[in-house]
Amino acid sequence: MSHESGTLEYPYQTAPAAGTTLEVAPGVRWLRMPLPMSLDHINLYLIEDDDGWYIIDTGIRGQETQDLWLSIIKNELDGKPVKRVICTHMHPDHTGQAGFLFDHCKVPLMMSHGEYYQARSMGNMMRESGNWQMSAHFHRAGIAPTLLEQMRDMRSNFTPQAEDYPFPGSYIRLSDGDILEIGGNQWQVLVGSGHSPEHVCLYAKDLRLLIAGDQILPVITSNVSVHPTEPDANPMVKWLDSHARFMSLLPHDILVLPAHNLPFYGVQTRLQQLIDHHEDRMLILEEQCVEPQIAVALLPFLFNRKLEGMTKIMALGECIAHLHCLISRNRIERFEEDGLYKYRSIDPTLADRAKPGLHEPLDEAPSMV
Repeated sequence: MSHESGTLEYPYQTAPAAGTTLEVAPGVRWLRMPLPMSLDHINLYLIEDDDGWYIIDTGIRGQETQDLWLSIIKNELDGKPVKRVICTHMHPDHTGQAGFLFDHCKVPLMMSHGEYYQARSMGNMMRESGNWQMSAHFHRAGIAPTLLEQMRDMRSNFTPQAEDYPFPGSYIRLSDGDILEIGGNQWQVLVGSGHSPEHVCLYAKDLRLLIAGDQILPVITSNVSVHPTEPDANPMVKWLDSHARFMSLLPHDILVLPAHNLPFYGVQTRLQQLIDHHEDRMLILEEQCVEPQIAVALLPFLFNRKLEGMTKIMALGECIAHLHCLISRNRIERFEEDGLYKYRSIDPTLADRAKPGLHEPLDEAPSMV
């Protein structure tokens, strides 16, 4: 089948119903689990081996997802057991049932090193009521203390609860370049970064298939943020570098199985779109920082919608990620004034590169993934 560059093609117009699976390649099945937010689903995948199944990502915490997994295991696996659980990265919609599946199926968890230990610590981070470092990070960005209180009250969908199974206490490490032999096919581990530290994707060359997690999504752009736990991080550089590397590795005509939206063809096109999108956002920030700005004042130039609560915090993290990338390129400088970080454009070529009024449409709001 020929898949032209420049467009994305969607071979499936509808997703499998809850509790069912759909075969998208020999031995590879697609299923969906619900999410309690505006992005109301996550795509999960199964890979069949000779003597069992590999589960790729687990869904969010809670009884509803557990019950769906019990149904899948009973009715959709052709009588074979679960053999391994792989989590592409540490976010709660991908790892929320890792403890349950680890305990119920008595099988190992497989993750990259950075993602495993971030997942182990995330539960404690999400339970925290705040600390001086977190408050200082948001204060320097221009966030009012009252918003931090709201943010702490909006975590119930993701915050681990007492009835949840604990996150697995052991794992099998996945590293970039590893080859997994599953069902007569070789699955190469490709690790990206930016959205999370060491995000695992699985590429089956002979099947012409990539399980992409949140690394490559066809419609939305994954959240790339600076968080108060690492306030001087530069994830946008890693995100752009990962996309450029994936462009050099992946043929255009593979089927991409993302964690959200629909499977698609056109990976080279989508990777370039994502790179172009973030470059455009950074140029907007340069244009707006000719006069010094605090980070929170820049959000209306990136997002259309009024931002409140956790959405505003996520938007701020994305904005700072773009600003840190610009600082590393010597296009913006940061200085502190009256306890606030201010950002000022310093690249003399900005006047030639600027294109006010000609940018891509602003995002409605930051993605929750």
